[in-house]
Amino acid sequence: MNTANDITPFTTYILTNYKKSVLYIGVTNDLKRRVAEHKSQFDPCAFTARYNVNRLVYFENFQSVNEAIAREKQLKHWNREWKDRLINTTNPNWEDLFEDV
Repeated sequence: MNTANDITPFTTYILTNYKKSVLYIGVTNDLKRRVAEHKSQFDPCAFTARYNVNRLVYFENFQSVNEAIAREKQLKHWNREWKDRLINTTNPNWEDLFEDV
C-alpha cells in the first residue's frame, strides 16, 4: 500500500462501517475530499450513507486512472475473505485512515 505522502493522482480505496460488516470499494482523484463526502453523507440516498460506510481502511495510489479502475474492478470480484486479508496486511486493527491522508 502506498502512503498518503505519495503524490499520485488516482486512488482505489476501501471503506467500511463501524461494525466492519459492509465494504465499499471506489476510485477517486482526491481521496481526502471523497472520504469527507462519504463521512458527511453528501448523498443521503447513496449506498455508503444508507449503510454508514465511512471508515477508510485501505487505499492504493496509481499514476493512471485506468490502473486505479482496473484495481477497483479486481477487488470488487474478490470474495470477502480475500478483501479482509488485504486490509489486514496493512491495517490489522481496521483503524480509520482518514486523518493520515
